[in-house]
Amino acid sequence: MKKHYLLTLLLCSAVGLAQIPAGYYNTATGTGLTLKTNLRKIIDNVTDGIPSEHLHVDQGYGALWTLYTRSAFRDNYYENDGSLLDLYSENPSGADPYNYTTTSQQCGSYSGEGDCYNREHLIPQSYFDGFAIDPMKNDPFFVVPSDGKVNGDRNNLPFGKVGTATYTSQNGSKRGNGLNSGYALGYSGVVFEPIDEFKGDVARAFFYFATRYEINLANFYTSANASTCQAKNMFDGSTGRAFTNPFLDILVKWHTDDPVSAKEIAINNDIYYNHQSNRNPYIDHPEYVGLVWNSFLSNPSFAFENSISIYPNPAVNNEVTISSEIELKSIVLYNINGQIIQEIKNPTRVDNSYKVINLPSGFYLVQMASENAVATKKVIVN
Repeated sequence: MKKHYLLTLLLCSAVGLAQIPAGYYNTATGTGLTLKTNLRKIIDNVTDGIPSEHLHVDQGYGALWTLYTRSAFRDNYYENDGSLLDLYSENPSGADPYNYTTTSQQCGSYSGEGDCYNREHLIPQSYFDGFAIDPMKNDPFFVVPSDGKVNGDRNNLPFGKVGTATYTSQNGSKRGNGLNSGYALGYSGVVFEPIDEFKGDVARAFFYFATRYEINLANFYTSANASTCQAKNMFDGSTGRAFTNPFLDILVKWHTDDPVSAKEIAINNDIYYNHQSNRNPYIDHPEYVGLVWNSFLSNPSFAFENSISIYPNPAVNNEVTISSEIELKSIVLYNINGQIIQEIKNPTRVDNSYKVINLPSGFYLVQMASENAVATKKVIVN
């Protein structure tokens, strides 16, 4: 059960960010596809001749079983019982329907939920294995521990927003036809939808994949087996933009609505320091998602929300900086009871940034409005 999780998440985020190696993102310059390529050069397994690259060292498929036994992949956030943190069995608001506690529960065969856990490729292996297997098959940034039965029920479906569910797992993950409205407008085929708690995790795994394997994306799209992989509908075959609409809008929406968690930060650090020596840039710097993909979004409100970042968070010395590529017309601070604590109309903008000072201690929602859109983000002031 989730207890005081948001506060813990944000405090741990501040600590986790401090563990990014010095200079790791020094060459992450530019915006759009230029930034995406510069990030790829830092995290791939090719010597690109840049001072900040940290080569991805493939550890093989079997090593994932050992990695999943480490603390970063265990439940230290909900029940805090050290069981495997599985996105298909975790219930953030109550008792889990089942738990995996020992390596003897690795799949194997299964007939129902709770029988065993396996290594799920969030980007299905069938999408790329007609082109090559390694290192994609073995990359824990998108190959995650999950219940074998639910993984099988998801099969190689794209992730998306389900309209009417034809299948629901014990923790609420769903399969059914795509909603085909709102931010998911444009796709009515069958999709799989994880619970809200893990949607951002899934989105950032896809953004990592599109960046780390940038130069291979076109080959994956035309590989021998990709045509039978339903998740192919999420990709456009390009090495740049990578995703089709509405799936780009869906992923950005999930990334925005489900911010980086303490779990993701712990896993990011563990994979870097103890496993394969590279990082997921979109966990370290969530704002990179907007800087890379905003110009490709079909929904302009997503672009606005994703162009804004608030830092430091938690606030330092009772002040924060709001960075926005789009001019803000107002900044309003609300407490958890919905009361306005501070309102700034036509705030002063310096180098695309706004200072908000003299903030009282507490947890707040910050509403920022431009000429045509509104975005809301969370902030803690200690």
